[in-house]
Amino acid sequence: MGLTKTDLFTTEQNELANMAKALAHPARIAILEHLLKANACINSDLVAELGLAQATISQHLKELKSLGLISGTIEGVSMSYCINAERWKYFESRLNRLFQSYSHDPCNSKRC
Repeated sequence: MGLTKTDLFTTEQNELANMAKALAHPARIAILEHLLKANACINSDLVAELGLAQATISQHLKELKSLGLISGTIEGVSMSYCINAERWKYFESRLNRLFQSYSHDPCNSKRC
């Protein structure tokens, strides 16, 4: 398997790719949706909510936390997780900028 040559790309391109990777698994999407729906910090009730093993959820939470999309704090013997609003807005703006950069159909609605 070849190495990814991230040094060939800009910092912004690498960052956006890493952000997209965070969304590249349905369990992470489900975790984010649950946090958004709760509109509050939640404790480790994700196991019951999603039906996944604690170890699996922990791995996905780790990925989301590493990008800063969520934050986790210790509350007694459990963790509480929240959407990181500042980072969420940044992520949203970066993705929107990419999608909004498409201004016209270069193929004139025909297949290229």
